[in-house]
Amino acid sequence: MPRGAAGRWARALCWPLGAGLLQALSLAWPGSGAPLWWLQIASLSVCAWLLCDSRSAWQAAGRGGLFATAWLAGTFWWLFISMHEYGGLAAPLALLAVLALAGFLASYYALVSGVFWLLRPAGKAWAAIVFAALWLLAELARGWLWTGFPWGAGGYAHIDGPLAALARWAGVYGIGGVAALLAMVLAQLRWADLHRPVFWGALLCAGALLAAAALQRQAVLAQPQAVGAPLSVALLQGNIAQDRKFEPGSGVPEALAWYGQQLRAQEAQLVVAPETAIPMLPQQLPPGYLEALQARYERPDHRQAALVGIPLGSFAQGYTNSVLGWSPQQLETYRYDKHHLVPFGEFIPPLFRWFTELMNIPLGDFRRGGLGQPSMDWLDQRLAPNICYEDLFGEELAARFADPAQAPTIFVNLSNIAWFGDSLATWQHLAISQMRALEFERPMLRATNTGATALIDHRGQVQALLPAHQRGVLQGQVQGQGGLTPYARWAARWGLAPLWALALALVLWAAWRRQRQR
Repeated sequence: MPRGAAGRWARALCWPLGAGLLQALSLAWPGSGAPLWWLQIASLSVCAWLLCDSRSAWQAAGRGGLFATAWLAGTFWWLFISMHEYGGLAAPLALLAVLALAGFLASYYALVSGVFWLLRPAGKAWAAIVFAALWLLAELARGWLWTGFPWGAGGYAHIDGPLAALARWAGVYGIGGVAALLAMVLAQLRWADLHRPVFWGALLCAGALLAAAALQRQAVLAQPQAVGAPLSVALLQGNIAQDRKFEPGSGVPEALAWYGQQLRAQEAQLVVAPETAIPMLPQQLPPGYLEALQARYERPDHRQAALVGIPLGSFAQGYTNSVLGWSPQQLETYRYDKHHLVPFGEFIPPLFRWFTELMNIPLGDFRRGGLGQPSMDWLDQRLAPNICYEDLFGEELAARFADPAQAPTIFVNLSNIAWFGDSLATWQHLAISQMRALEFERPMLRATNTGATALIDHRGQVQALLPAHQRGVLQGQVQGQGGLTPYARWAARWGLAPLWALALALVLWAAWRRQRQR
């Protein structure tokens, strides 16, 4: 093959697909599960370079779409496990379903890549700003349209990087936008630029700004924001195998026995059992099982509280994926109902029932809980539960900060991602929880069925962690936090509208400038 033809094929397929896979690996490196912020920027810079090198809008859209398809498929490939191993869907169909979902979501990035080429901003700085705005729009659209699936957003690679300082101001999407800007700056570098003073001046300014942001964040975190005394906690990880979890003759009695025993035995001030730890409706449980647990934690002479995942409801009323909370302080049992439901898992989108019928998974249409449900009060703390991937939607958690006097002091995530086996989904979800802790500067307790059961402080740092896929109890202490970050203030009031408005304004301004230049 002629060298020119080989180069064209590399740009058309190898470069975008390879860079997209590296983008996926930057979110959780195999083996360690650690995010690599520098790899996220570097791999995205390859995509940015390919867009600048494109000869048409269609070519740019194709390259951006291939990059995003590889990135997203490489990020949530573990959906194959749930559909094939646990759902019984034929492997070719499960693989096709993952690729179809990735390709559909990648269409947002293909669109903005084509628009970037059409705008072709003059000047490297302006090109970087416009690319960042367009990439931000694609990320926002992926997190909003069709109930949203923003899993694997680029900003999650930065929980331990210098851009983490921006979390309290602009959230994960803001971090992703800045990372996209840096990626385009990197993509436009030429050897000649290294000898120009303006290049080194810009580099020093960028470094100084990042350092100042990091120092400012440390100064803010050093200020006393503690609320009440630390709580002792016990986070339960039952490690019930997913293929037996809802089986009446195996997983169900195992879960009832182990979680029941642990809920009775623990002496911590707060005990948390994960999503559907009790895998049966209350009316299906052995007589007195739930009442005995409730009586233990509601005794006036006890200084203990519990949050427990359980399905609630009936055929006539509908079902909810819920959390029950018991404590001596509650006049009645606390209840939280999951608000953001999982498509195909907790509700079946229109026209897709045929697809779910191909799988042997206990699916159903659940009722949605309200947005901004109240927290559970316990020992001067306000505990705000969220279930499974609800912590992926920071703008929805922000609704609980609308009234600062009732804002949560501690987040509690109850999850069961055993559906995805021993995959990187465990560590990707841990990073998501860490980002929420950074955005709101609140500790996050994670109680999961198979991992990652963890105690995360208000700085987004993991303080304690159970080994994944092992049964155990994580003991520790958590300190509730008060105060409101800038992100919590504006997201509670306006959601993500400010980011939408900023990105759209920049793109429209670029389009107006392009029109004037013609």
